[in-house]
Amino acid sequence: MNENKNIKKGIVFPLGLKNDAYAKYFMGQSYLNELVNDSDLNVSVGVVTFEPQCRNNWHIHHNGYQILLVTGGEGWYQEEGEIAKKLVAGDVVVTHDDIKHWHGATKNSWFSHIAITAGRPEWLEAVSDKEYNKLEE
Repeated sequence: MNENKNIKKGIVFPLGLKNDAYAKYFMGQSYLNELVNDSDLNVSVGVVTFEPQCRNNWHIHHNGYQILLVTGGEGWYQEEGEIAKKLVAGDVVVTHDDIKHWHGATKNSWFSHIAITAGRPEWLEAVSDKEYNKLEE
Protein backbone atom coordinates (compact mmCIF):
# COMPACT_ATOMS: atom_id res chain seq x y z
CA MET A 1 0.00 0.00 0.00
CA ASN A 2 2.34 2.71 -1.23
CA GLU A 3 -0.50 5.23 -1.16
CA ASN A 4 -0.86 4.75 2.62
CA LYS A 5 2.87 5.48 3.06
CA ASN A 6 2.52 8.65 1.00
CA ILE A 7 -0.48 9.85 3.02
CA LYS A 8 1.35 9.15 6.27
CA LYS A 9 4.20 11.39 5.09
CA GLY A 10 1.76 14.14 4.12
CA ILE A 11 0.58 14.85 0.59
CA VAL A 12 0.69 18.62 0.11
CA PHE A 13 1.29 19.71 3.73
CA PRO A 14 3.15 17.78 6.45
CA LEU A 15 1.20 15.19 8.42
CA GLY A 16 0.98 17.23 11.62
CA LEU A 17 0.98 16.11 15.22
CA LYS A 18 -1.17 13.49 16.90
CA ASN A 19 -4.57 15.10 17.35
CA ASP A 20 -4.52 14.82 21.14
CA ALA A 21 -6.59 17.96 21.73
CA TYR A 22 -9.58 16.34 19.97
CA ALA A 23 -8.81 12.67 20.71
CA LYS A 24 -11.93 12.26 22.85
CA TYR A 25 -14.03 13.02 19.74
CA PHE A 26 -12.33 10.40 17.55
CA MET A 27 -12.29 6.60 17.41
CA GLY A 28 -8.70 5.69 16.48
CA GLN A 29 -5.69 7.87 15.75
CA SER A 30 -5.87 11.12 13.82
CA TYR A 31 -3.35 13.86 13.11
CA LEU A 32 -3.85 17.61 12.79
CA ASN A 33 -1.79 20.22 10.98
CA GLU A 34 -3.42 23.59 11.71
CA LEU A 35 -2.87 25.87 8.74
CA VAL A 36 -5.08 28.81 9.80
CA ASN A 37 -6.51 29.40 13.25
CA ASP A 38 -7.45 33.05 13.53
CA SER A 39 -10.24 33.85 15.98
CA ASP A 40 -10.74 37.24 14.30
CA LEU A 41 -11.79 35.39 11.14
CA ASN A 42 -14.00 32.79 12.88
CA VAL A 43 -12.54 30.17 10.55
CA SER A 44 -9.96 27.45 10.90
CA VAL A 45 -8.17 25.57 8.16
CA GLY A 46 -6.36 22.35 8.90
CA VAL A 47 -5.17 19.12 7.41
CA VAL A 48 -6.78 16.20 9.23
CA THR A 49 -5.33 12.75 8.59
CA PHE A 50 -6.97 9.54 9.80
CA GLU A 51 -5.32 6.16 10.22
CA PRO A 52 -7.35 3.22 8.84
CA GLN A 53 -10.68 2.79 10.70
CA CYS A 54 -10.32 6.14 12.47
CA ARG A 55 -13.36 8.39 12.38
CA ASN A 56 -14.70 11.35 14.28
CA ASN A 57 -17.88 11.44 16.32
CA TRP A 58 -21.14 12.70 14.97
CA HIS A 59 -21.03 16.48 15.17
CA ILE A 60 -22.76 19.70 14.14
CA HIS A 61 -21.32 23.07 13.15
CA HIS A 62 -23.49 25.85 14.58
CA ASN A 63 -23.48 29.32 13.01
CA GLY A 64 -21.11 28.12 10.32
CA TYR A 65 -20.17 25.34 7.96
CA GLN A 66 -17.43 22.91 7.03
CA ILE A 67 -15.80 22.30 3.66
CA LEU A 68 -13.70 19.16 3.20
CA LEU A 69 -11.17 19.01 0.37
CA VAL A 70 -10.04 15.39 0.12
CA THR A 71 -6.31 15.15 -0.58
CA GLY A 72 -5.57 11.44 -0.23
CA GLY A 73 -6.69 7.94 0.64
CA GLU A 74 -10.25 6.71 1.00
CA GLY A 75 -12.79 7.79 3.54
CA TRP A 76 -16.44 8.11 4.46
CA TYR A 77 -18.77 11.05 4.96
CA GLN A 78 -22.29 10.68 6.29
CA GLU A 79 -25.07 13.07 7.20
CA GLU A 80 -27.75 11.93 9.61
CA GLY A 81 -30.51 10.03 7.81
CA GLU A 82 -28.44 9.67 4.62
CA ILE A 83 -26.34 6.87 3.15
CA ALA A 84 -22.59 7.20 3.79
CA LYS A 85 -20.60 8.43 0.77
CA LYS A 86 -17.18 7.03 -0.05
CA LEU A 87 -14.61 9.77 -0.60
CA VAL A 88 -11.36 9.77 -2.59
CA ALA A 89 -8.75 12.40 -3.48
CA GLY A 90 -10.32 15.29 -5.36
CA ASP A 91 -13.74 15.00 -3.72
CA VAL A 92 -15.24 18.08 -2.08
CA VAL A 93 -17.89 18.02 0.64
CA VAL A 94 -19.83 21.02 1.91
CA THR A 95 -21.61 20.63 5.24
CA HIS A 96 -24.08 23.40 5.93
CA ASP A 97 -24.98 24.94 9.25
CA ASP A 98 -26.63 22.63 11.81
CA ILE A 99 -26.24 19.39 9.80
CA LYS A 100 -25.32 16.38 11.93
CA HIS A 101 -22.53 14.38 10.25
CA TRP A 102 -19.28 12.44 10.66
CA HIS A 103 -16.26 11.59 8.50
CA GLY A 104 -13.26 9.28 8.67
CA ALA A 105 -11.10 6.66 7.00
CA THR A 106 -12.17 3.38 5.45
CA LYS A 107 -11.14 0.15 7.15
CA ASN A 108 -8.04 -0.40 5.01
CA SER A 109 -6.88 3.08 3.99
CA TRP A 110 -5.43 6.19 5.52
CA PHE A 111 -7.53 9.27 4.71
CA SER A 112 -6.59 12.93 4.56
CA HIS A 113 -8.54 16.12 3.95
CA ILE A 114 -8.22 19.83 4.36
CA ALA A 115 -11.03 21.04 6.62
CA ILE A 116 -12.21 24.64 6.33
CA THR A 117 -14.45 25.21 9.32
CA ALA A 118 -16.46 28.18 10.57
CA GLY A 119 -18.75 28.36 13.55
CA ARG A 120 -18.88 26.39 16.76
CA PRO A 121 -18.74 22.58 16.69
CA GLU A 122 -21.00 20.53 18.93
CA TRP A 123 -19.50 17.07 19.43
CA LEU A 124 -22.00 14.26 19.86
CA GLU A 125 -21.98 10.47 20.19
CA ALA A 126 -19.38 8.21 18.63
CA VAL A 127 -20.04 6.34 15.40
CA SER A 128 -20.41 2.83 16.77
CA ASP A 129 -18.41 -0.10 15.48
CA LYS A 130 -21.74 -1.66 14.47
CA GLU A 131 -22.66 1.37 12.29
CA TYR A 132 -19.16 1.67 10.87
CA ASN A 133 -18.70 -2.03 10.10
CA LYS A 134 -21.87 -2.03 7.95
CA LEU A 135 -20.16 0.25 5.41
CA GLU A 136 -19.08 -1.41 2.18
CA GLU A 137 -15.47 -1.06 1.09
